Amino acid sequence: MPKSSNQDKLDKFSSEFPFFIYEEFRFSLDRGGLNINFHFNLGDRYHFYPSLFIPRSNWAFDDEVLKPLLPSLVFHIGMIELISYWKTACPPKLIIKPAGLTPEQKEWWKKLYFLGLGEFFYLNSISTNVNSFMEIEVEGEDYPSLATPDIGAGLIVPLGGGKDSAVTLDLLKTAFDTLPLVLNARGATSGVIDASEITAGKTLLISRSIDPLLLEMNAMGFLNGHTPFSALLAFISLTAALLTGRKFIVLSNESSANEATIPGTNINHQYSKSLEFEDDFRFYVSKYITHDIEYFSFLRPLNELQIALLFSRLPAYHDVFRSCNAGSKTDTWCCNCPKCLFTFIILAPFFGLDRLNLIFGKNLLDQPAMSGMLRQFTGAAEEKPFDCIGTISEVNLALCEAVRMQGARPLPALLQLYRGSAEFEIYRELEFCSSLESWLPNNLQEPFGDILKKALYA
Repeated sequence: MPKSSNQDKLDKFSSEFPFFIYEEFRFSLDRGGLNINFHFNLGDRYHFYPSLFIPRSNWAFDDEVLKPLLPSLVFHIGMIELISYWKTACPPKLIIKPAGLTPEQKEWWKKLYFLGLGEFFYLNSISTNVNSFMEIEVEGEDYPSLATPDIGAGLIVPLGGGKDSAVTLDLLKTAFDTLPLVLNARGATSGVIDASEITAGKTLLISRSIDPLLLEMNAMGFLNGHTPFSALLAFISLTAALLTGRKFIVLSNESSANEATIPGTNINHQYSKSLEFEDDFRFYVSKYITHDIEYFSFLRPLNELQIALLFSRLPAYHDVFRSCNAGSKTDTWCCNCPKCLFTFIILAPFFGLDRLNLIFGKNLLDQPAMSGMLRQFTGAAEEKPFDCIGTISEVNLALCEAVRMQGARPLPALLQLYRGSAEFEIYRELEFCSSLESWLPNNLQEPFGDILKKALYA
């Protein structure tokens, strides 16, 4: 295929910026908490200094116990943090100075970087492969596995403010000593925590700051795009689990995260939410960091319809949750993006259109301008939107049920279009209720599976 303009730009950048260096990490413990700083170097021309702060809240150990644990943990956060800066020019060589990596670790990181940037490469029309896109060199010494202190049986539950983490938090909050973790808090995360009635102050609010130079370089024409944020959250949550003495990191990633955004490829917007990444992360942590922490997704056995059903039974969260990325800064539903439309569709069979109209401020199934987006959702187009949305099957089943529920009443515009589609003819024959009975591959241990099944089949 002919080179795109961004392929030409990448070739130019590879010559101008032949290397990217993970120069160092630094951390300090003070009365406020753990302060972390990184230094990354792009071709000796641009230097980045992102930071992270974990407040001294709900910590389980004193500083003398924690200090030997922190170098490996902080180093690994830097290994995933750097990808946001590396991608500006995609230098062919990555040099790691603060620590060493075994050949197996190098391959593990290359796989995460490559698949985590699958959307980035695709949308920037960059042609590359997992073997040639990057070479990793190391200059430091390997870290041994951590000899951790006694870890309790408590949970950390990362929250994003959407329906999925609200379901996880609510179902587990009384069964376990549960600590919500929020990275860069916003109104929706606060609203979900308040609605959960978790004890006041029992939340871990972590602050992450990107280097403003990154935004300046985006405006200057350097490469930009999606990075595997959930992988960064995984390593931050691992550090938080050890600080707070909690064994379980409980995610809220559903089975639909496993489906490729571009059918027939490994390009997946949600790669770092997938079961594949979860399995890889569990392996890496157990072998190279600690045996004492368990990382898994509580909702992995479920499809999006089952999660929507569970969420419909939790009215305390219905007016405070937000899943819209475009409206995240203002805690609103933009009502014009794939995440808004998908959330509306998947909840429709359980909430009804009138209730959803009140939550979103309008009926998103009555917006003809979103018809192209609907075609992407249902599989009528070549690719799904690059967003955290459910599978083609889940969307079609939800739409068919929404059509059925309308009965003799007039259908809103998008449901009218959908009723005339080939996809409707295929999926209308499938049994909607059977989709609420599935139980998919997962890493749940007991009693987590029992708790989820009891809630689902109550």
